Order: sequence, then structure tokens, then C-alpha cells
Amino acid sequence: MVLSLAAAAAAMSGGGGNGFNSSSSLDPFDSSTSWSVSEDPSNSSSEPFLRTLSPDLHPATTAGVVQEVSPWDIALCVTGTLISCENALVIAVLSYTPTLRGPMFILIGSLAVSDLLAGLGLILNFVFTYLIDNSVEFVTLLSVGLLISAFSASVFNILAITVDRYLSLYNALTYHTERTVTFTYMMVVFIWVTCFTLGLLPALGWNCLKDPSTCSICRPVTKNNAVVLAVTFLLVFALMMQLYLQICKIAFRHAQQIAVQHQFMAISTTKGVSTLSAILCAFGACWLPFALYSIVADSSYPVIYTYATVLPATCCSVINPVIYAFRNPDIQKSLWMACCGCVPSNLSLRPRTSSDV
Repeated sequence: MVLSLAAAAAAMSGGGGNGFNSSSSLDPFDSSTSWSVSEDPSNSSSEPFLRTLSPDLHPATTAGVVQEVSPWDIALCVTGTLISCENALVIAVLSYTPTLRGPMFILIGSLAVSDLLAGLGLILNFVFTYLIDNSVEFVTLLSVGLLISAFSASVFNILAITVDRYLSLYNALTYHTERTVTFTYMMVVFIWVTCFTLGLLPALGWNCLKDPSTCSICRPVTKNNAVVLAVTFLLVFALMMQLYLQICKIAFRHAQQIAVQHQFMAISTTKGVSTLSAILCAFGACWLPFALYSIVADSSYPVIYTYATVLPATCCSVINPVIYAFRNPDIQKSLWMACCGCVPSNLSLRPRTSSDV
């Protein structure tokens, strides 16, 4: 302000009281004009200060420019923190409870690990964007690779749990002899190898860092790579719908075959179908908008649409622990024992099977 006043006084004295001369045609009191300490007001231009500032002459001023934090990125970081806390709790319960070692709990644990990595990936993405120079290629590729691997593993683990539930009903008599722990571990390893491979694709050259015109809505993933991932998700979702439809048919068939418990089974089956419908609808509502938008859009589209579809997709990892872990009576029992050393009397202690929803 002092410098502006001094510039105004110099201009008025040079103009002979007739106003500003031609070399000082700017209003020094205009808020759109800024002066630095070493700047000569008589040589000013109409361009904003930051655009005409030379980094070599004024390094301290340019270093003070702070990047504005997007509310969307804050929301994603908060979501990642919630995801990490929820799934860390699930992993802790499964790790410290010896009785939770069956195939079903192995799949639930694998899902929790993938969602935990997804939450950490969202937090790291925020850190890399605002606290670390994200122009470094290694940082960008590391962040996007972790997110692709984690969210892909989350989707495939949900599919594996759905297949496990279907097989437990379709092959009820031979399920426990065919579905061994070793077989389940092999399936989990296959899922993670596949997802880590997908996450490595950008680092292996399938990225748009050198050709921004080929970028998808999520830089540095290419448009073609994003379309492949989106189509894969749509196929997974279609397979899940088919499996859940078969599960409902088998459940209704079992209910009709048990005449003695017909009323009880009818109520139980209706509740189970409602639960399956809610699970499938929640999964679709979270992921379908992002998958479809990834197919039709590219990097030229407004970024707000990308945020609006990414945020619901990340929320799927928030509700996964509630659907697949915290509803399980065995995990509930372990949580109650860990928290207060007792089990509520209204908690069902019936052994949980894979066919339960």
C-alpha cells in the first residue's frame, strides 16, 4: 500500500497536475495491479503481477505461491482415512482370532486388505498432490498403480465371495470337501497377481505422460486402458448379477422342499433375497457411474464430473466391511470380546456358512 501511494505521488507530480502521463496510465489504487519492491511503476504493464514476474529475479515471491486445495480432494482423503480405519479393524480381528481361518474368512480378509490399500492410496494421492512435487513421473505412476491394483482387487474379491456363496448352495453336500483352505489361498494369490499386473501397466509404458491427448479421465491412465478396465468391471458386474439370481432361485427351491418349516423358510428366504438385492444395488450404484463415464469421457471433459463419479466408487470400500464383515456373527462375537470381554445375549451364535447373506 505504501508503494502504491508513492507511485501515485510520483505520477501526479510528473503530470503537472493534469492527471497521469502516458507512461503511467494505470490507476495505482486499482487492486488488479501489484508492485514488487524492486519494480519501477513507470515501466508497469497491464498484465497481472504473477504473469510478468521473473522467477530468476524474484525467487522468494514465486516460492510463496500456495496451491489451492480442492474440496473434492479433501473429501477423497477423508474417505480414504475412513476406509483405512474400518478395514484395519477387520484385518486385526481376523488375524487375532484363531477360529476365523475358514475359506470364507480368507476371502473376507483379502477384501479387507484390498480396501485398506485403496484407502491408503487415496491418502497418498492427496499427499503426493499437495505436499510432494507430483510432476515427478515416479510419484504419479506409483500413486495410480496402487489405486488401480487396490480397487481392482476389491472388485475381484467381491466376485470371489459371490462365487463362494453360489458354490456353497449349488454343491451343498460336497462344498466343504472341495473348497479347501489351500484352494482358497490359490484363488486369492491369482487375484492379487492379476491386479498387481494391472497396476504395473502404467509404469511399463501404458501411460499418457508423453502424449496428454491420449489421457483418460484419470491421468496418467490412457483412454484405451481405462476402457478395458471399465468393460472388465461391467463383465464382472453382469456375472455377479447372474450368480445372485441363481442363488435366489436355489434358496427359493430349498424353501419349497422343506414343507415342515415352510413358513419360517419363506420369511428367511425373503429376507435373504432383500439383502442380496441391497448388496447388488449398492455395488452397482457405487461403481457403474464411474465405469460408464470412463468409457464415454476423456481428459478434455470437466474435472468436476470425474470427481462426482470417483467419490461414489470409493464409497464402495466404505460399505464393504459393513456388508461382508461386520454383519458376520463370528466377527461380531470377536469384536465384542475384544472391546468389552463379553457377548450380547441377543447375538446369534449359530455357525456361519458361506451360503449365509
